[in-house]
Amino acid sequence: MPVVPGSLVAVLLGIAAVHLFNLDDHGVQVVGHIDSGLPSLGLPDVAAHRYLDLAGSAVGIALVGFAEGLGAAKTYAAKNHYEIDASRELVGLGAANLGSGLSSGMVVNGSLSKTAVNGSAGAKTQASGLIVAALTIVTLLFLTGLFEDLPEATLGAVVIAALVELVDIPALRRLYRLHTSGLGRIYGIAARPDFIAAVGAMLGVLVFDTLPGLFIGIALSFVLLLYRASRPHVAVLGRVPGTRDQYVDLERHPGNETDPGIVLLRVEGGLFFANADLVRAQIRRHAAAPGTKAIILDAETVPFIDVTAANMLIDLTEDLEGQGIRLVIARDIGQVRDILDRAGGPSAPAYPSLRAAVEAVREPDA
Repeated sequence: MPVVPGSLVAVLLGIAAVHLFNLDDHGVQVVGHIDSGLPSLGLPDVAAHRYLDLAGSAVGIALVGFAEGLGAAKTYAAKNHYEIDASRELVGLGAANLGSGLSSGMVVNGSLSKTAVNGSAGAKTQASGLIVAALTIVTLLFLTGLFEDLPEATLGAVVIAALVELVDIPALRRLYRLHTSGLGRIYGIAARPDFIAAVGAMLGVLVFDTLPGLFIGIALSFVLLLYRASRPHVAVLGRVPGTRDQYVDLERHPGNETDPGIVLLRVEGGLFFANADLVRAQIRRHAAAPGTKAIILDAETVPFIDVTAANMLIDLTEDLEGQGIRLVIARDIGQVRDILDRAGGPSAPAYPSLRAAVEAVREPDA
């Protein structure tokens, strides 16, 4: 905790300078008149038909407020090693805004600047909020005249100084560095989704404003998520030498063993309408290789499947059988198995392990 509260000293010096040198008469902008007293209680003075007109703006303000408050909470939770419950934050924010709306108050949110000021002052518990609330009431009742001569430049400087410690350039560099050549081959430019979303949101706020910047960041995150989900990595597997049922990516371990005519593929992601065509194309490409007699699809890393992807596998099984190539599934989880069973049609046979699947397709009469 600082021995001397720098922000408070700056505020007092700014007010003193205005009083001593009449700076407001020389063009220095000050805060100006502040109404004293506590606000009245009651419903907002807004006509009933206007509530619907205000709904869109209200949703945007709520999103911005919650995002800013949760961002501040997570920032300081990470610094001080404690957990944040987003649901409790949302409930608390909603209750505070209900109270503010019934007492002629402004929108309540967890401010990054105010949190930074509170943290730099050495606050450790919720008692700091109670103390600030009590001091705010005292200020509204008795001290508003003192702050009317506060220079706006001083007020802005206090906010900027408080926010400087939240400008985390090393975190942005870390987001950029979280990338591998393998991810680059799979996803291209989308291999750095967190960095792209962060930079997009930052530029959106700087160029357009806070609310558009927030929506730009959200939109980028959704687009990148959908793009990556629509392009799952389909790995070709090989058996680790000296083992019976341990298969890993051949691209990472080129020395692994493969069975002639048998291709083991692992789809690393859920199977659904957005990536069904890509997965089918990958399976067909491997099936077209000379000498291929069986394709084994390792479904252990497929957490879910939708109807479109299930129908794709059913149709693909029939097509490959017509070419004399078997398509079988290994290690599928219950949710995937249930959808495939209920999709109808001749689905690919399923086996509990990769070794069982390999042995089954080796047998000429299986």
